[in-house]
Formats: sequence, C-alpha cells, structure tokens
Amino acid sequence: MSRAFVGGSTGWRILVLVVCVVAGLLVATTREVSAGNEIRARDTTRVSDLVRSAQANADEASAERDALAAQVEQLQHSAASSNHELAAVLGDIEALSVDSGRTAMIGPGITVTMTDAPRGADGRYPADATPNDLVVHQHDVQAVLNALWAGGAEAMSMQDQRLIATSAPRCIGNTLLLHGRTYSPPYVISAIGDPARLQAALDNSTGIRVFKQYAVRFGLGYAQDTSGELTIPAYSGD
Repeated sequence: MSRAFVGGSTGWRILVLVVCVVAGLLVATTREVSAGNEIRARDTTRVSDLVRSAQANADEASAERDALAAQVEQLQHSAASSNHELAAVLGDIEALSVDSGRTAMIGPGITVTMTDAPRGADGRYPADATPNDLVVHQHDVQAVLNALWAGGAEAMSMQDQRLIATSAPRCIGNTLLLHGRTYSPPYVISAIGDPARLQAALDNSTGIRVFKQYAVRFGLGYAQDTSGELTIPAYSGD
C-alpha cells in the first residue's frame, strides 16, 4: 500500500512537470509567432459598415453608368439626323417612354408615410410588444403599393425613386432594399392618380387595416396626405 502510494505520487509529479513544460513551449511559440501582439484579431466589422461600403460602390457605378448612358443617347440622336431608320426607332422609344416610366410625371395623388414605433418617454417599448411588432416590414410596404396600383395609380415613387412593374422592395434587416439602394424609415410612397380612387383602395386593403391596428397599439406611424400636384421622377435604372 505504501509503495503504491509513493509510486503514484511520483507519477503525478512527473505528469505535472510535463504539462508545465508543454504549456511553456506553447506560450513561447505563440509569442514568437505573434511578435508579442494578440493573435486573435478583434472583428470590429459590422453589417452596417459593409452595407455602407457596398452602397458607396453602387453609387459610384451608377454615376458611371449614367454618364455612359448620356453619351450613348447623345451619339444616337446625332446619328439619327442622317439615319432615317434610327430616327424612326428612337421615335418609337420616345412614344413608349411614358408607359415604361422613363418620363417624369406631375399630377394629383396621395402620399403615404410609414415609420417604425418610437421609444416611450422612459426609453422603452411597450412591454407586450415583440421586436417584429415595432417595425415596418416588407409586406406592409407591399400592401400599400398593391393598393395604390389597384386604385389606378398612373405613376408611383418610393423614397424619390420611380417604381415600375418589376420594382420590388426587399427586407434587409431593419432596412429596405430598392433598386440596389438601402433605405431606413420613414418610408414615403407617392402615387399620381384619382385621389378618391386611391383613397378607397387604401381603405379597402386588409394589409393596411392590420398595419393601422398595430399603429394604434404599438405606436407605428401611418399617414396619408392628398395633394393636388405631386411630382414623380423618371425611372433611371436598366
């Protein structure tokens, strides 16, 4: 019994010594590799920073595209002065520019503004609310767009961008992506058309009625304004 105890004790001492030696080697190696600096780099990159960087690149590419498009248009019109076939094609394109959204429009209509719920005076949100209850979602915006189109909107814009048949705002976190650009609330949607028809279409939308209920309960923002003269910009995308 005594011999076994002594032997076990000696074995543990040797094991501890080996572990210490290995640990010391690892520390020395780490210091040598890192040159005394911290190996684990702190990842300070945030999603918002990546979005802003991508947005800046997109803006730069858009500016270059617009400049090239202007050059192409100038060359086309210059060539059309001596090419009757090209002149005819450009005339057909011009005739379709209104329907395709390539022409700015002015007229009476309605503007809808939607915003997230603000914090209360104590800096808190309602106790019975979940995060999803407090923000404007993609389907909320889509409900407004669908209602306005159904109400006979002749032209529509969101955040000063012209909307066409293929336009579709998408949820990206707590922002919306539209035509390659990200936007935060308030979301402002304007539509030119018969104000009475547009108003009736908004009132009849189930999705908008639900959003208004949440607005009353949790403080989401929803406002409608009728105007005798709205300006909808031309579509500038591809």
